[in-house]
Amino acid sequence: MIVAMFFTLALYTTNAQLSAPDVLKTHMGRVSIQPVQHASLVLTVNDIVIYADPSGGADLFKGIAAPTIVLITDIHGDHFDLKTLDAVKTGNTILVVPQVVADKLPDADKAHVVILKNGDVTTQSGITIRAIPMYNLPESPTAMHTKGRGNGYVLGIGGKNIYISGDTQGIPEMRALKNIDVAFICMNLPYTMDVKEAADAVLAFKPKIVYPFHYRGQGGLSDVNQFKTLVDAGHEGIEVRLRNWYPGK
Repeated sequence: MIVAMFFTLALYTTNAQLSAPDVLKTHMGRVSIQPVQHASLVLTVNDIVIYADPSGGADLFKGIAAPTIVLITDIHGDHFDLKTLDAVKTGNTILVVPQVVADKLPDADKAHVVILKNGDVTTQSGITIRAIPMYNLPESPTAMHTKGRGNGYVLGIGGKNIYISGDTQGIPEMRALKNIDVAFICMNLPYTMDVKEAADAVLAFKPKIVYPFHYRGQGGLSDVNQFKTLVDAGHEGIEVRLRNWYPGK
């Protein structure tokens, strides 16, 4: 416990612009939840380190242990940033990706790639990873995010379920989720959804904790305080955590 506290303090001191990490208790141990930037976050349990959509430059991850697993949701640069990925991963890092991302990886990475399509499940380092659809509504072949191309993910860690939305709207597959302990939900027009749609979707599947993230759009930052107000009014049992996803802003 003391070692973990010193590690957390050292990490936060090293990169003081980042929000302090939160902790989730699980049967595997305490999961550190570290917001990084926009769509990027890091989950750590014991010696297993999971990066989701690392992008924006390696300096953002300074002081954070190298990833055991990297999850990538889609091909856009705020999710799939090959320069940042190359800088943070090791030769043993497992990359969990949709096919469209795997097709863009260099050959040297492909021995460590796990390709998931929507609905697929893999287990890595004792953690289950289920690929969830992410797409725009109404469905269209010309949409920025078409159904089946990218993945959201539900991670099963020590009896807790953590949902990472990817770029999506309040789709039926999101609204039908069950037993989600922590959810990371995007909200940025015109790429995903507005705060009202995001709040309505969250109220449908009722995670215990929700983090609004990925909320910078063409018009600037979405009003996450409004999102919190809407969720709080709709269901008092959902904890909305507002964190700094845009360090330096």
